Amino acid sequence: MPRIVVIGSANIDLTTFTDQFPRPGETIFGRDFSLGFGGKGANQAVAARNCGADVAMIARVGDDMFGEATIQNFKSHGIDTTHVLMTPGVSTGVAPIFVDSSGQNRILVVKGANDRLTPEDVYAAKDVILRSDKVVFQLEIPLLTTIKALQFAKEHGIQTIFNPAPAQSLDLKEIALADYVIPNETEAEILSGMPIRNLDDARKCARKLGLSHVIITLGENGALYREQHIAPFAVEPVDTTGAGDAFIGSLAVFLSSGYSELEAISRANLYAALSTLSIGTQKSFVDAERFATEWQRRSE
Repeated sequence: MPRIVVIGSANIDLTTFTDQFPRPGETIFGRDFSLGFGGKGANQAVAARNCGADVAMIARVGDDMFGEATIQNFKSHGIDTTHVLMTPGVSTGVAPIFVDSSGQNRILVVKGANDRLTPEDVYAAKDVILRSDKVVFQLEIPLLTTIKALQFAKEHGIQTIFNPAPAQSLDLKEIALADYVIPNETEAEILSGMPIRNLDDARKCARKLGLSHVIITLGENGALYREQHIAPFAVEPVDTTGAGDAFIGSLAVFLSSGYSELEAISRANLYAALSTLSIGTQKSFVDAERFATEWQRRSE
């Protein structure tokens, strides 16, 4: 069983559906409401666990009702929460989302306890990190924590996967510490300063980044690795939210299971595609049995 550690964020998504947005000072009735567990780190951890890995999460939540619920959600998936720390006097990360009848949304993200995860929290979890096959990172926690954790893993020979999301400018020398850097098109554009309009642009962007193991995810167009295009799997998506996290979490497992890089990426393409067939993030991630059935059917 692959052993994966995810160092990252845990949020609560609070989604309200309404026919229109209220004006300043106005109170209106909404149509529907959904509460879900999110955060890129948490999503990637659940995807890895669903694919059959032994997963540990390193994160911070607040000492509120959402913090306890988040920890219980991890436990319900069989994820090790020893290093999911409850932070006194701080809220759990939340994302209030407002969606109108046309599908337009307005989102506020309050990082809360995610912003309190420190390098010392990572070092305190060194035993679980040193036993892992892969460590996965994103950018919803302090950048310093991510960089220090990358350095720690590098010093101890632990392979790392860095997902530079949400998109922001970064020092390429620092992120080159990661064994795999996996941006989507928007994130790759910001890192490189080059627009990506097609597959040829993606290849030029990868060359400019100059990273030895960069994988650019291209949504419905698959992925690019070492200038080689890895084809997507055709689906009719219902909700693409969280598909990128499904790709990252599953790829960590497939790489750790001994598949070649190209096959691991192809499998992650399929896993991400399957996640778009139902609404939500974590609840849309399929289990290992469903994935195996689909892989066998589609790869014949």
